[in-house]
Amino acid sequence: MTDRRSAVITGLGVRTPFGSDPDEMWSALLAGRSAARTITRFDTTGLPVDFACVVPPFDPAPYLTPKEDRRFDPVTRLGVSAAQDAVSDAGGPTAPPERRALVVGESHGGAHTQESVLLAPDEHGRGRPSALYVPKTMLNATAAAIAVRHGIRGPSLCVATACASGGHAVGEALRLIRDGSADVVLVGGVDAYITPTFVLAFHGLGALSTRTRDPEHASRPFDTDREGFVFGEGAAFLVIESPEHAERRGARVHAELSGYGRTTDAYHLTAPDPDGDGIRRAMLAALRDARITADDVAHVNAHATSTQAGDLAEARAIAGVFGPHRVPVTSCKGAMGHLIGAAGAVEAVVAALTLREGLIPPTANTDTPDPLCEVDIVTGHPRKLGEGAVVSNSLGFGGHNAAIVLRPAS
Repeated sequence: MTDRRSAVITGLGVRTPFGSDPDEMWSALLAGRSAARTITRFDTTGLPVDFACVVPPFDPAPYLTPKEDRRFDPVTRLGVSAAQDAVSDAGGPTAPPERRALVVGESHGGAHTQESVLLAPDEHGRGRPSALYVPKTMLNATAAAIAVRHGIRGPSLCVATACASGGHAVGEALRLIRDGSADVVLVGGVDAYITPTFVLAFHGLGALSTRTRDPEHASRPFDTDREGFVFGEGAAFLVIESPEHAERRGARVHAELSGYGRTTDAYHLTAPDPDGDGIRRAMLAALRDARITADDVAHVNAHATSTQAGDLAEARAIAGVFGPHRVPVTSCKGAMGHLIGAAGAVEAVVAALTLREGLIPPTANTDTPDPLCEVDIVTGHPRKLGEGAVVSNSLGFGGHNAAIVLRPAS
């Protein structure tokens, strides 16, 4: 019987605030740079927060026809382009269409389209949706567009678990490989709803940093002075395959995906369990699933968004699983902000690059680690990765938790 405990990652594609190339993103993370800038996409007059981590403009022509460009919301444009780059990086896997699968993590639909209609009411106070409003805003629009483009006729799923969507998507893709539902899965996360309404909404929750005079230093995971996350957007996709399929076609392997755990806090609609019990159980489940122990882990890529409650809860969970200050921990969100549903997928790409390059990126802007967060935070400069696996965490509003385990390519 074939051992389907692991899958291999053969393709990577991104659209992030640091650009459209995984290596460009990686260099920025190693340098500890911040992508937070004043928003210029729309008028921020009167908004309490006027900065974010925005994806730079890119030419859609290599990815979309003019007709498609008109028919897609910006979130779908990001997803389609990142997915295409992942497929290209993988060398175009040749599995039959029925043996190809797709999983997309996304927390919201076409927010830019929704916003344009909400802000353009007619004389009766209603919006003016076009015939394309539904296909632009439905949550599975990106998944549908990618499936059509790549002839994916096996399982096609859209996962919506708020900020854990990307992490859950990667884990569910692993399950599809393991249970024999597909030989190749194109998997990723995408979100793009930096709009006036959502800036106001997240600020109303008390979730956003208000450092308007110093946006580049606003996101400070695990830092004593953290006071909220920086809104971000982006997309990341990975091609994962059964080891047998990748070997048959001579594919290059970036890393191995070997474990997945998912749990629910069942505690609060937006706040995490203060003790981090949910993500602690998710990490332990992921380790069991990968058939390794805490001693086999060389690094944790934390969800840590730079909020007081969230970072502390996750730090308690990490210390509870691995021991205080034992395993090196980093968060990408000091550099790229919080990419919401895309975060877990982007961080899966970062985890794969960490294993491939043997380096742990520093946590940008963490100058004074919070002594209550008893974890070994990588700051200032990259750190050499020790031997072992990498765990990547994702936590979402509603108490959704996901943890995945990656190992070096064998």
